[in-house]
Amino acid sequence: MINIIDYEMGNLRSVEKAFESLGFDVRISADPNDITTADKVVLPGVGAFRDCIHHLRDGGFVEPLLDHVNAGKPMLGICVGMQMLFDESEEFGRHQGLGLIPGKVVRFPSGMVENGERLKVPHMGWNNINIQQPSPIFSSIEDECFVYFVHSYYCEATENHDIAATCRYGEVEFCASVWRDNIMATQFHPEKSQAVGLNIFKNFGEL
Repeated sequence: MINIIDYEMGNLRSVEKAFESLGFDVRISADPNDITTADKVVLPGVGAFRDCIHHLRDGGFVEPLLDHVNAGKPMLGICVGMQMLFDESEEFGRHQGLGLIPGKVVRFPSGMVENGERLKVPHMGWNNINIQQPSPIFSSIEDECFVYFVHSYYCEATENHDIAATCRYGEVEFCASVWRDNIMATQFHPEKSQAVGLNIFKNFGEL
């Protein structure tokens, strides 16, 4: 059973439909107790880090989620769901994350220019990633494949060995995916990344 955490801040139905299309047993649940019976957990996230981490804590999800990770069961974070794995974020002040991946979440600098044109923030749309580590979710995924991003903040990992893939936007080469033991996460949205995203979900579901 793949449990998608419903803490009122995620793109839940699209993720659920992707797993269902691949034939996996999946549920969306707002009950923290359902994490304890799940084989795998997906932590999605849309919006601001501050709001997401507050909803996650207020909903009582943090302790069962950490127990799931400590038990060695697979977990997949998506977008802000990846950012919350880090120590802290500077979005709307400083806010503490889950502390599962050392590092912090920072904003893209303003005024970035590429080929003479000013780059917009948020970073939105298709961009290619460079695979740095053989994360299980990247099995059979080609290097420099294109995936879909929507974000104004990005993760700075303290340890390079936690970085599974990178992406460049303007002058910034940022962490596009992390992998540490049973923890996997993407800054991009697999549910919006067509065939590549479905392959990532397939790899996760088959772990």
